[in-house]
Amino acid sequence: MTNWFVIQTQPNQEFRAETHLRRQGYDVWLPCIKKIRRHARRVENVQRPLFPGYMFVRMNIDEQPWRAINGTFGVRNILCQNNKPQIIERGFIDALRARTDDDGCTIPVDDGMREGGNVRIAHGPFEDCIGTILKIADRDRIMLMLQILGREVRAIVSRHEVVSADA
Repeated sequence: MTNWFVIQTQPNQEFRAETHLRRQGYDVWLPCIKKIRRHARRVENVQRPLFPGYMFVRMNIDEQPWRAINGTFGVRNILCQNNKPQIIERGFIDALRARTDDDGCTIPVDDGMREGGNVRIAHGPFEDCIGTILKIADRDRIMLMLQILGREVRAIVSRHEVVSADA
């Protein structure tokens, strides 16, 4: 019976490991996300691993030589428990695959936050303050305009620290 397993890759070698494992006949999946990269006055849309340093392989460990994975270029090791590869729940992989587009990239969750919308800070020193979103940055940061002590103050907070107040 085929199951899904986790492979730990060497730093920044996910795509290399994927290529070499496919050449060996393994069924591998490297979930990715689309990011915007700005470098040297250029802007590019690039694919980056959803879980940096990790990827998944589907195989039957009774029929396929799973120890050969550890010697593959780009692979650090297959995650094991008691000297056997640790099985990942099929539901986890199915849920991830259901949220991918045609390119194999994960579709981000729409949390309803838009520039100009109102949010409430849920954690930290400004808890329960209401702010207006000025800008949503690439790295899960949000620039807010807060009303504090009768003045407008700009603040940059993590996207995970706020909840939508436009309900």
